[in-house]
Amino acid sequence: MQKKVVIVGGVAGGASTAARLRRMDEDIEIIMMEKGKHISFANCGLPYHIGEVIKERDKLLVQTPQSMEERFDIDVRIQHEALKINREAKLVEVKDLESGEVYKERYDKLVLSPGAEPIKPPLPGLDLEEVFTLRNIPDTDKIKNFVDKNKPNRAVVVGGGFIGLEMAENLHERGIEVSVVEMMDQLMGSLDYEMAAMLHNHLRTKGIDLHLGDGITGIEEAAGRKVVKLQSGRTIKTDLVILSIGVNPRTELAEDAGLEIGSSKGIKVNEYLQTSDPSIYAIGDAIEVKDLVTEKPVRIPLAGPANKQGRIAADNISGRKETYEGTQGTSIAKAFDLTIASTGASEKRLKNLKWDYQVVHTNSNNHAGYYPGAVPMMIKLIFAPDNGKVLGAQIAGYDGVDKRIDVLATAVRQEMNIYDLQELELAYAPPFGSAKDPVNMVGFAAGNILNGLVEAAYWQELKNIDPDQTVILDIREEVETQLGSIDNSVNIPLNDLRDNLDQLDPEKEYIVYCAIGLRGYIAARILSQNDFNKVRNLSGGYKLYKAVKDDQEQIIEDPAEAGYNSAESPEEANLAAKDMLKHTKGKVVELNACGLQCPGPIMQVYKKMETMENGDMLEVTATDPGFMQDIKAWAKNTGNTVLRIEELADEIEVTLLKGKHTGDNKEKEAVQNAVSQPVKKGKTMVVFSGELDKAIASFIIANGAAAMGNQVTLFFTFWGLNILRKDGPVNADKNMMEKMFEKMMPQGSKNLPLSNMNMMGIGPKMIRGIMDKKGVDSLEELIENAVENGVRLVACQMTMDMLGIKKKELISGVEVGGVATFLGSADESNMSLFI
Repeated sequence: MQKKVVIVGGVAGGASTAARLRRMDEDIEIIMMEKGKHISFANCGLPYHIGEVIKERDKLLVQTPQSMEERFDIDVRIQHEALKINREAKLVEVKDLESGEVYKERYDKLVLSPGAEPIKPPLPGLDLEEVFTLRNIPDTDKIKNFVDKNKPNRAVVVGGGFIGLEMAENLHERGIEVSVVEMMDQLMGSLDYEMAAMLHNHLRTKGIDLHLGDGITGIEEAAGRKVVKLQSGRTIKTDLVILSIGVNPRTELAEDAGLEIGSSKGIKVNEYLQTSDPSIYAIGDAIEVKDLVTEKPVRIPLAGPANKQGRIAADNISGRKETYEGTQGTSIAKAFDLTIASTGASEKRLKNLKWDYQVVHTNSNNHAGYYPGAVPMMIKLIFAPDNGKVLGAQIAGYDGVDKRIDVLATAVRQEMNIYDLQELELAYAPPFGSAKDPVNMVGFAAGNILNGLVEAAYWQELKNIDPDQTVILDIREEVETQLGSIDNSVNIPLNDLRDNLDQLDPEKEYIVYCAIGLRGYIAARILSQNDFNKVRNLSGGYKLYKAVKDDQEQIIEDPAEAGYNSAESPEEANLAAKDMLKHTKGKVVELNACGLQCPGPIMQVYKKMETMENGDMLEVTATDPGFMQDIKAWAKNTGNTVLRIEELADEIEVTLLKGKHTGDNKEKEAVQNAVSQPVKKGKTMVVFSGELDKAIASFIIANGAAAMGNQVTLFFTFWGLNILRKDGPVNADKNMMEKMFEKMMPQGSKNLPLSNMNMMGIGPKMIRGIMDKKGVDSLEELIENAVENGVRLVACQMTMDMLGIKKKELISGVEVGGVATFLGSADESNMSLFI
């Protein structure tokens, strides 16, 4: 008798099983029953059809019943529901939903692929016609038809998993204001909190309203709209609700047949995907699988594993022994421009299981930084502390995340360790990667921890630091600290650290940090090799710490920004912006900072704001991806107001108000007179050298410091005075010795030599030519900019007398002073340099 296989359920698991079975055995009789009308569709693409990214509905249909029958000779029965299994007689009771007929179908082998169904809790109002779930094609049609016909203004998405995230984005792309409600304190439960925090921040920049750690209690109708009620007591008015709370496995058929159900509430199967009845297999979202890393029973409803399970079940039915080793949960999702991905075990899962593990965070560009378009990604690697085995990984970034998570997923699957990651030879060319790929880099960072070269500190620890015992050492450049810093941290730039070790107490613990962790590692190595025995580097640096802090401080910092961002629609937002402009009665100034990298745009903003009056508005256009977050921190630290941030295809547009906006006419005068800049911190430099390269460096540093709000003094002495001399001879009364000095010294900045490679004057000409070609300001332009920026240029009177230099020989804008002038400036400074 011909062997008969009956498959209950289609889509990923069932359809894969049927197709593989036919490829393995031309003689077997295959019957596939599907309760719905579609046997194989791209369920992961459903939100994108609603968002009209996938415009043609038919593209969602992977296989139709007709194409499946014609190609694979399979008896496909849609709208047929399996009601009951008689295991002893090997019969399935089936109902034809179209005709109502009930009949029995014999089987030799039965494959259960019933899938899962959306969770719909018993709460009031969830049966309203404006409340939807999304699982299949009919659900998609209902939602899209509703949006197309009713054109809702607001939507609430309940649940922050894959479907919730994708629906939030796609509804937003349809011009709908979206709120996401999630009972947990984070979206995307497969991520650890700090990685999810980056997702939260990105969604907020896109205008998504997040309600985290808050669940729904019901939905009511009021004034023609729906009101979503939350556990916190808050309410959200809306026109549309999407329930994406999660899914429950469809196990009723299996349970009624007496098949064993696992501890995770999924159908229990062995490594061959057989249930407790060897003649019945089960696959897909309804089954319980082994976690590949922890070997614990879990349910992980993903399309990839379901497809593989269908293939393995088919092989076993056709006599080829294949085992399913487990699911590691590799997943990836798009959230506007951001990509988030994970594989293997998360830190929180391992912590719940009381496993030992280590964690490291790295931040790397997707490809070579010098090639246009490089963007960063944050990688979290979780590994075993004894042998470095890779247990899991998570990434948040932009381009190139998919490539790296796939490599790390392979590492988890093949039980590779961190040293294997270091040795991987991955494809490299500037448009595609770096010589040290981000995967290599995270392996190197983990190896440094495992080999004892550095100990890691983590963001969670910082709130419990005892300042009497532990010093938080910020080794970023001072200019970086103006964008924010960790509370109670001490700033010593990395390049100054060796010269300031005597200021540090080696008996204390030091947690060092930089922007992303790389410079922090170098600082930790310097300290640990100079008898500092308790040193740790902050994993992920300030960038990760700030992402968490920004997420935890969900309230918008400034009341004016809160009012602006509470607009009900884009139209209201535009009206609010115009209203704000009308009330400020200030000028509107434009600034193009495109092409500049951090901190270039911030410096340009500062310089432009110095020329403006309180109440004026600055409209900035920039291309640096970090500018969106940097400008918020800068505005907060300098007492200015961010009115609008909009991310376009290739540019970021920001509107700033100089000073604080109140929106109250009675307080208009107070706004105009408000102090908008913080107290300036001084910087003093002694310029001793009269060489071109050192002069250029002096004025670059001076201009940068001045642009960031510092009062800068340059004190020129000995040969440095030549930088300030006018070009060419100046008629001045001098004695013989003074005239000899005049002849021997270069006359003015255009005649300065190089400290190295002067080559009889050829070197300076080459340097100046390169600067001109690269668009770098000349020394003379740097000097002019410094004077315009308020930098004090002080010539040492004593040295002028010794060398016979007269004040009339100096360029305009130079003061003449003595050592008291220098010491007075130094007393008001927090940094002094000798050049």
